[in-house]
Amino acid sequence: MRLTLLLCTPIALSSIFSTTATAEVVESGAMTMKIKEVIELAAPVDRAYASFLKIGSWWDKEHTFSGDAANLSLDARPGGCFCEKLPNGGGVLHLTVVFIAPNQRVTLSGALGPLQTTGVTGALSFSFVPKPSQDQPGSQVVLVYSVGGYYPNGLQSIAPNVDEVLSQQMQRLKNLIETGSPANVAAAPAAPTNK
Repeated sequence: MRLTLLLCTPIALSSIFSTTATAEVVESGAMTMKIKEVIELAAPVDRAYASFLKIGSWWDKEHTFSGDAANLSLDARPGGCFCEKLPNGGGVLHLTVVFIAPNQRVTLSGALGPLQTTGVTGALSFSFVPKPSQDQPGSQVVLVYSVGGYYPNGLQSIAPNVDEVLSQQMQRLKNLIETGSPANVAAAPAAPTNK
């Protein structure tokens, strides 16, 4: 069983691809951490929201206990579970849905990954904002993860890693919505020209 759920090791951090999302640690201290991620999409809000709900299709398998993102699910209702199935009838409750306004906002409560084994809790909100441009529908997804409580060496010690992992997940969501695949799709090399 993997124990690197949702948060990166230094080796995993080196493999994270560059992102077009804006990401920042808004606040961090011994007992607090606030992360904000924003992705701009060339897609309408309803498409972004529908893709978001299929969390197992875009969350990176490297940040699961089971090693398979297909084991992830999100029950989109108050009290619903962002859960993961494990072998032999096991499972993980990653977060609980506490607020849902379809095509507008989803807020989940709890602690992700290694934070689960410490004295912290948090609120993870995803807001879906229409941002049409010219002739194209567009949208923005804004993630805010606010965490408070006890973490060995203080939450400021893990905030950069949490930021990196959440940024990676948001980029994967953007890729899925815009290309149909969560993987980082590198541009094909230009064809040589004959002069």
